Amino acid sequence: MTESQSCKGGNAPVVGRGPGSDDAPRDPRPWMSAVTPTVGRLARVASRLLRHGGSAFPGMVAERIDPGFLPRTLGRLPYGVVLVSGTNGKTTTTRMVASMLSSLGLRVFTNPTGSNFTRGVASALLASVGVRGRLDADVAVLELDEAYAVRFVHEVRPRVTLLLNVLRDQLDRFGEIDNTARLLGRSAAATTDAVVLNREDPRIAALAASVAPGVAVRYFGLDPSLRAAFPSDDDMHAADLGGSAGTASRSVASADASGGPSTDAPVTRTGADAPDADVTLLAVGDHKATFRMDGADVTTAVRLEGVYNLYNAAAGLAAVRAVQGIVRADPSASPRARRAAAAGASELMSALREVTPAFGRGESITVAGAPVELLLVKNPMGFRLSLSSFDHATHRTMIAICDEYADGRDMSWLWDVDFICLKTRGIDMVSGTRAWDMALRLGYDQVPVREVDTDLERAVAAFVRSSKGEPGHIYCTYTAMLRIRATLGRLASVPDAGVGR
Repeated sequence: MTESQSCKGGNAPVVGRGPGSDDAPRDPRPWMSAVTPTVGRLARVASRLLRHGGSAFPGMVAERIDPGFLPRTLGRLPYGVVLVSGTNGKTTTTRMVASMLSSLGLRVFTNPTGSNFTRGVASALLASVGVRGRLDADVAVLELDEAYAVRFVHEVRPRVTLLLNVLRDQLDRFGEIDNTARLLGRSAAATTDAVVLNREDPRIAALAASVAPGVAVRYFGLDPSLRAAFPSDDDMHAADLGGSAGTASRSVASADASGGPSTDAPVTRTGADAPDADVTLLAVGDHKATFRMDGADVTTAVRLEGVYNLYNAAAGLAAVRAVQGIVRADPSASPRARRAAAAGASELMSALREVTPAFGRGESITVAGAPVELLLVKNPMGFRLSLSSFDHATHRTMIAICDEYADGRDMSWLWDVDFICLKTRGIDMVSGTRAWDMALRLGYDQVPVREVDTDLERAVAAFVRSSKGEPGHIYCTYTAMLRIRATLGRLASVPDAGVGR
């Protein structure tokens, strides 16, 4: 059963700018504030005892019995919701924004597991609200799937929306890339205070035309010297056709009446024509990055893995600065909130240094004395950037590909990934429901595969047992990652991020 089938919304009130606004929710059933958390917690306990339902099951139950749960609970937050969406990097960037705001002194609610449908958000809320249904937070920072964000913003209008990128991903769900951009445009159009856009992604930058009058538009961007290292989907497509990933033309399309881009009337914007970025990534190094903010250059070390996460950090910084602007404009802000709003570049860099990898996204788990790093992959660009971020000679490698609904059924995108970098060392293990498809793809790039086992749990156990103390990388799709993490949890100490073991 899909979420759209099992979690129909009803006539929930729309949340606007917080408890003092005209758009604040008027709860038609206030008594549910106490009932829903209790029922949701019982569903959570049942889910874990039965090892069924995952992190989103309690939220599914809550949405069925109480369609107003999300808008009622989030509508009480003083600074509302920061929505993070896009094809790649949602979970890590959400973690960055939430962690930095918390380091600055704000009380933050977030959905940490990457369960980014509305029922996943509801599940995270159930684990955080008190017995009276109140959430002890100033602001919520929420990751939403591109399609389910449309449903979410119908009920809860975000104060800040951060849109990261648009890539060809899960074509069986979203269709072509311009349709994904249209979905994101609807989130931008529903935002009340500030929309933060990726200046270097032409389809995302075009969504500035979707933003309502009076809503601020901010950008994060790249120094020209880095653009080849962070190609857009069009850049990668041009490179596949024989061009250069860094020199493909960049066009910003006009927005159509439905709130998304139309490729019928492209407008090229380069150099001086490009909008100024609130945060610009200037230089990258080994766990280090330099940013430009307010005309000054600042450098910090980071704990996150992968060069691609340094650009996500620029996005996260831009979103944090947007929230700071909202707090500064609030005459009733508490002294604690005012201190957070006044934090400058040095405080932001200190906060960024403390961010650790998100659930299953570069997360390192020590098993049998050797670190095993989980690297989520779900589309060509994400897989390519992840592969390019590491020295494969120093790590053993496993690839696990599953094709459940949350992964996308169509795995043909694997043929758009270049695996040549794995040729010298080879692959120790290939697993998942599409293990043989993955092994075939590797064979065409002449990458040696030592073992193929479609039993994922058995394959993971074999991979870590044979490590001999050598670190490992496991590239995996979303549902494979959940199963791998649960398996590792039976072999070693793994933090429980809300999905049980």
